[in-house]
Amino acid sequence: MKRPRQRSTPAGEHRPVLLDEVLAALDPKPGQVVVDTTVGWAGHSAELLRRVGPSGRLVGIDFDPDNLPRARERLDVIGYPFSLHHGNFAGLQTVLAAEGITAVDAVLADLGMSSMQVDDAERGFSYARDGPLDMRMDRSRGRTAAQLLATISEDDLRQALHDLGDEPEAARVAQAIVRARQSALIERTADLARIIREATESDPKRPWRLHPQPGQWNLHPAARTFQALRILVNRELANLEQLLRVLPAVLKPGGRAVIISFHSGEDRLVKAAFRDGMKAGVYGRTAADPIRARFEERTANPRSRSAKLRWAERARSK
Repeated sequence: MKRPRQRSTPAGEHRPVLLDEVLAALDPKPGQVVVDTTVGWAGHSAELLRRVGPSGRLVGIDFDPDNLPRARERLDVIGYPFSLHHGNFAGLQTVLAAEGITAVDAVLADLGMSSMQVDDAERGFSYARDGPLDMRMDRSRGRTAAQLLATISEDDLRQALHDLGDEPEAARVAQAIVRARQSALIERTADLARIIREATESDPKRPWRLHPQPGQWNLHPAARTFQALRILVNRELANLEQLLRVLPAVLKPGGRAVIISFHSGEDRLVKAAFRDGMKAGVYGRTAADPIRARFEERTANPRSRSAKLRWAERARSK
């Protein structure tokens, strides 16, 4: 599958990760029905809606209700049919049933954090901005990251950091967090980031740098821990497993699914589901290898560095 030429983004807009690669893999056409299960601020959705046109339809879903007003505003300008739903993509079939839709031509899931969520310190997703340690995609339900850290055992925390964060210092970080919470609850992102840095850096006073040398990137010492906690708080792997189970049932013959993952555990689930679907004859084609962001995108948007795009096409009727 050819990779299209990278396009520029208007000033002030957040360019969604792997946008051109998503459009090439899904190949949306006029009149089709497409679903963006992680609509965010409609970066991917807007381009999908433009391509399906006035005779097509976009269905957008987002677990974070704060995203929907901005997405609606952006999509309204385009003027083509769409609908937005607050919910988890694990409930994709329920959303489609409410729309009277039995099968669709394309499904997209971008599993990463949006820049807008990270930039809002009050959401608690950022290790670089001080704020309450929340991390819930939907702030109307569930435990916050601070509440989780107050009760989780050291063994369970260590396992989560290893499995969900790929943290090589999982044991040291878990021990430091449990020791710190004995003195005071960990309720701020800056406090958690400091605890992690002190536990893992040989010289905590040495300033961390994203670019130690031209063309190289440094991962923040707290990045893997914050990722693992976010996945735990929002039950992201369980929800992804459910989405992968229902995907074949909602795709039309020849319909395509694209999933962008940012963590090895997510990517393993997607790879296995698509591979097993091929063996079972459910999918007719899948990506041989994950598609990665080009150097230019990785440089302009650090979030894209770990992104992996995999696609699959539903087997066509014989």
